[in-house]
Amino acid sequence: MNNVIIYTQDQCPPCQFVKQYFNEKNVAFTEKNIKNQTFKSELIDLDSFSTPTVLINDKVYYQVDIDAFNKALGIE
Repeated sequence: MNNVIIYTQDQCPPCQFVKQYFNEKNVAFTEKNIKNQTFKSELIDLDSFSTPTVLINDKVYYQVDIDAFNKALGIE
């Protein structure tokens, strides 16, 4: 089972896109909205200052890269 975390924020179209894509592909994920200060601190600890930042099995993706997501998740 893959461990997927998406750091998001409100009013973020790329965040919505990634969540919708994972839902369509039946990929379970945990959403962490950075309006929560704890999640914002976690994001900064990952050396990221933008959303969406995606973690797949502890590998950080700093931009929306569907091909990389598919490869990491074994999606054809």
